[in-house]
Amino acid sequence: MIRPATPADVPALHTLIRELADYEKALEEVKATEQQLHDALFTDHPTTHALIATDDTTGEPIGYAIWFLNFSTWRGVHGIYLEDLYVRPTARGAGHGKALLTELARLCVDRGYARLEWAVLNWNAPSIAFYEALGARRQDEWSVYRLTDQALVKVSRMTPH
Repeated sequence: MIRPATPADVPALHTLIRELADYEKALEEVKATEQQLHDALFTDHPTTHALIATDDTTGEPIGYAIWFLNFSTWRGVHGIYLEDLYVRPTARGAGHGKALLTELARLCVDRGYARLEWAVLNWNAPSIAFYEALGARRQDEWSVYRLTDQALVKVSRMTPH
């Protein structure tokens, strides 16, 4: 079952996020707290959203998708940027990941959004194969760049010419 996250899901969501980071060999980079997740997802006008995949038998959260709106200047409409998609290894292969992506695609189509986009680590062959089997295509002409930590602070203090 796929459903929107509720405030009661925040502890499980936080655990799942840490599991994803561990899978991606970056657990030490997780700084988000449960309170930060709650504040991001459950304000009066949230800009970040989450879906939960639950075990059909127990109802236990076994996966999630966190997403937010982006905007295409070329298309003139919003799209969804999928920040995280994760299903516990013990629950993979049962259709939960596909169900999460299907729900996000449905949201795009129903709301008139032009795109559903995300990034995947180059070494993550199982996920790449899964996405490509659904019809997703790699955007080879683009490279992702990121400013964070000290580099972000340094740039913020620069004086424009």
